Amino acid sequence: MVNKVFFLAVLIGVPLSVIGSLMHWSPVLLFIIYCLTIIALASYMGRATESLAVVAGPQIGGLLNATFGNAVELIISIFALKEGLVEVVLASLTGSVLGNLLLVAGLSFFVGGLKYKRQAFNVYDARHNAGLLIFAVIVAFVIPEVFSIEMTEGETLTLSIGVSIILIALYLAALFFRLVTHRGVYVHKSDTAEEHEEAEWGKGKALIILGAATVAVAYVSENLVHTFEVVAERFGWSELFIGVIIVAIVGNAAEHASAIIMAYKNKMNVAVEIAVGSTLQIALFVAPVLVLVSLMFPTTMPLVFTLPELIAMIASVLLMIIISNDGDTNWFEGATLLAAYVIMGIGFYLL
Repeated sequence: MVNKVFFLAVLIGVPLSVIGSLMHWSPVLLFIIYCLTIIALASYMGRATESLAVVAGPQIGGLLNATFGNAVELIISIFALKEGLVEVVLASLTGSVLGNLLLVAGLSFFVGGLKYKRQAFNVYDARHNAGLLIFAVIVAFVIPEVFSIEMTEGETLTLSIGVSIILIALYLAALFFRLVTHRGVYVHKSDTAEEHEEAEWGKGKALIILGAATVAVAYVSENLVHTFEVVAERFGWSELFIGVIIVAIVGNAAEHASAIIMAYKNKMNVAVEIAVGSTLQIALFVAPVLVLVSLMFPTTMPLVFTLPELIAMIASVLLMIIISNDGDTNWFEGATLLAAYVIMGIGFYLL
């Protein structure tokens, strides 16, 4: 039933997106059409990556899902940078961290916990990810903010470029560590407990759907960016709220759906890998790539967040580490993460 709804949304949404942009419909109407279309397209990207990942295991499966899910946000952010909307891009990165750690993980733990009393996942991966989360958010994001107080804009940008290169190098090293040198070394009993699942689509069909959905998302995302200013003015939203809440939820729709479904099926290794792995990819790869890409545009983007964004991200990381570090979860822990997300959402709305 849900798949039919998404199919109809794509079938109707993509043509309407093209027609609406050519005929210059109301920006508010187009904003709604674009968001719904991107969410529907993201569902196809999620299903395609899940099909490709069935034979690859939870780690690679979660990595594939997070990568193509984050591709949506990366595309939206590049077009936003092209328009000079640096604040929206930084806010969307913040929203991705909050959304993945609090909303996606929270909903996954909550929905899965309603069906199962306890759900276990790889505790070794959780502890490994905890160190990377602390480094990426608390070290790499805070340092540019603190040092920029005593620096010029040029020096701040230079520091951001240096930090970005180091983050990308560490992310590639982390992939090499987990998928090559130490693949299978830290095995948890929950790794072998997950049932074998048949792929929904064959490899060829999944690749075609994935490619087509990515191209469509790129087109719709470029048009979506042009509606931000009008929508913000119409509803009284700040660029910060649009980035933290709206863009982050739309851009990460694929991971949201996939992680919750995996948790409901008691495949917590995949669910946690999607939520936490996506956060790490945003912090260690997407954010620094956007800093480097911004050098090609008139308005550059230093890796400097506002104080509320930094505090919200640090609080999210610490809460997620405390809850997930034992490799075991339940619905109440999910509710705790969701409560934190709602509190921060209210704060960003009123800010």
